[in-house]
This record gives sequence, C-alpha cells and structure tokens, in this order.
Amino acid sequence: MNREYHRWYSPNLQRDMELLVYGHAGTRVLLFPTRTARFYDYENWNIIESIKHYIEDGCLQIYSLDSIDQESFYCFWAHPQGRIQRHIQYENYILNEVIPLTSIKNPNPFLMSVGCSMGAYHAMNIALKHPHLFGKLVALSGRYDLTLKLGMFDDLFSGYYSNTIYYNVPSHYIPNLPEGDQLQQIRKMKVTIVCGKEDVFLANNREFSETLKSKSIQHDFYEWDGMAHKAKYWRQMLPMYL
Repeated sequence: MNREYHRWYSPNLQRDMELLVYGHAGTRVLLFPTRTARFYDYENWNIIESIKHYIEDGCLQIYSLDSIDQESFYCFWAHPQGRIQRHIQYENYILNEVIPLTSIKNPNPFLMSVGCSMGAYHAMNIALKHPHLFGKLVALSGRYDLTLKLGMFDDLFSGYYSNTIYYNVPSHYIPNLPEGDQLQQIRKMKVTIVCGKEDVFLANNREFSETLKSKSIQHDFYEWDGMAHKAKYWRQMLPMYL
C-alpha cells in the first residue's frame, strides 16, 4: 500500500501542518480526525487497515488529516468568537491547501468527506457548506449542534452566539437553508449518518436526520447497538459505508 507523509507551512493557519496519504488512485477521501486527535491515529487504531483492500485495489485514496481542535473549539481559554475564527482558518486550509493537493496527486473528480466523532462534525459541516466539491459524505458518531451541553460534553462556545457560529452549526443553518444552488448541490450528494443507540448525541442525530428529510435531502441514517463510539466500531463501519 502506498503511504506518503506530507508536511508544509500553512499560510491559512500560520503553522506547519501534517497529513498522511494512503493509496495510489481511486476516489479521493478526506478523513477528518476525532476530537483533538492526530493525523496518524486512524492508522494506529487499525482503521486504515480495515479498509486496506479498497486502498490497495485503487478504489480509494485516503487523506488522513490533522486536527487543530485544541486551538479552536477546545481552546477554552480563548473567547468563543476567537475559537470559531480559528476553525474558519482550518476550513480555509482544507479548501485552499489540502483539496488542491489531492487534485494534483489524483485526477479522479470524485471527492468524499468522512469523519468519526468530532471528525464527523468537520466532515458534515464542510460538505454541507461546499457541496459542489463533494460527491459523498459519511459521518460516524458525530454531533451537529456544538452549542449543546450533554453529560460530559460542553457547549463549545460557552453560551456565546454569533452569525459565524450559526453558519458553522449544521443543526442551526440547515433548517433555514433557502432553495437555491447550495441546497440543490447537497441533494446530489450521497449522505450516510451513523450513531449508536446509547450515544449521548443520538437525539441530535435523529433530529438532524428529520431536518434533512424536511429539506428533501435524501440520506441513509443507521443506528447501531450500544454506544458505538470507539475505534473498534469505526473499524466495522468504514468498510461498510465507504
């Protein structure tokens, strides 16, 4: 299996960023990391191994991304508006640096947005905001309302709210999305959402699924037994849903 390490100074983030590429051809896949995780964690958790046959057969080329969650959503010493602005810089890094790299390395026009846990939020949000770039979205064990406080999971904006936050919380902006190009492009994507029946964010997933239905956005929504919010479950899920 082809494996490449890439590192460069990101002008959008003003720091070095790293990622790993697995595979030589096929559908390009942006794989967003879990909460505060690193670009190599999916490999360490044997999740890349679980989809190795797709990679080696030239069906998928995986771009395993790094996280800056500790500088954005989980940087609790910073003002919430600063947190969301740092996230916007991360999104610009993906849009203006990572995706162009994928296009240079691989001419396949099909691009997927995929993630687990907090990575599911990242995958969901960027695909819904920029649906013309993506053909498929797979979100596993995610939360799509970052303002919720449930159990050990805090409101990631500490009660603060702004238009910038609104436009980066899918549970908030999708219900009000008007008819137009963005919504039409979203409807063209293949969307898969998966959540455990005992996951603290199951209600959010169910509500979000209903929101998608109300906007005539076709999607598959699967509920797994138990919490289903660990690497051992994602090793089973990704081969099924990619």
